[in-house]
Amino acid sequence: MRYDTDHKQKTRDKVLKAAAKAIRTHGPHRVGVAGVMRNAGLTHGGFYAHFESKDDLVAAAIGQMFEQSRARFLHEVKDYPPARALDAYVEFYLSPGHRDARASGCPIPALAADLPRLDRAARTRFAEGVAALTRAVAGRVEQLGHAEPEALARSVVAEMVGALSLARVEPDEQKSNQMLADSREMVRKRLGIQGAASAAAASVAIASPQSAARDSTHAAASHSTNDTKRGPRS
Repeated sequence: MRYDTDHKQKTRDKVLKAAAKAIRTHGPHRVGVAGVMRNAGLTHGGFYAHFESKDDLVAAAIGQMFEQSRARFLHEVKDYPPARALDAYVEFYLSPGHRDARASGCPIPALAADLPRLDRAARTRFAEGVAALTRAVAGRVEQLGHAEPEALARSVVAEMVGALSLARVEPDEQKSNQMLADSREMVRKRLGIQGAASAAAASVAIASPQSAARDSTHAAASHSTNDTKRGPRS
C-alpha cells in the first residue's frame, strides 16, 4: 500500500518524537530501534523506509530535540522586552520543574556527556542546536546594550547547562533547589536583569485603572469594616 508524502512525514515525525524522548531518558547508546518503533506505535519493519541506520535516527532525533527546545524558548520569551524575556527564560531553565523533566527538557545537559562517542552527523546536529540557542539568547543580550553579547550569551548558556546538570545529580532535593535558586540569581546579576519580572508586574498594575479602582474600593471597604469593629472612639 502506497502512502502520500504527508503521511510519510507524519510517520517520520512520530518516530523522531519517540526517539527523542527515549534518548533524553536513557541516553543514545541504550536506545534500540525496535523499542522506538514500538513506542511510536509502528512495526520494526517500517524503520528503513525513514532512516538508513540507528546513527541516522539518532542524528535526526537530536535535530528534533533542538527544534522542540527552540519552540520552548519562543514560548517562554513571547514578545516580551529583552530584559523580561531573558528573565522568563532563566526562570524556566533553572527551575525545579525543568530539572525534573528529563524526558522533555533541554537536550544539551541530556546529551553532552554522550556526544564525544557519537558519530560526526550527531555531533554536527548537536553543535548546530547549541549555536542556535546561543544566538537566540545573544540577540536579547545585545538589545540590553552589553558590549560583548555573543561571548556573554555563550558563557550564560554554559553556566545554566552546568547548573541544571549538577542540580539533577544532587540527591538532596533541598540542596538541589538551592543550587538552582543561587544560579538564577547569579545569572540575572550577570545579565543585569534583576527585578525584571517584578518591574513588569508593577507596570501592568499601573497600566490597569480597573485594577487600581478595585484595590481602592477594597481598601475603603476594609477600612470601614475595621472602624465598625473597633466602635466609636471615647
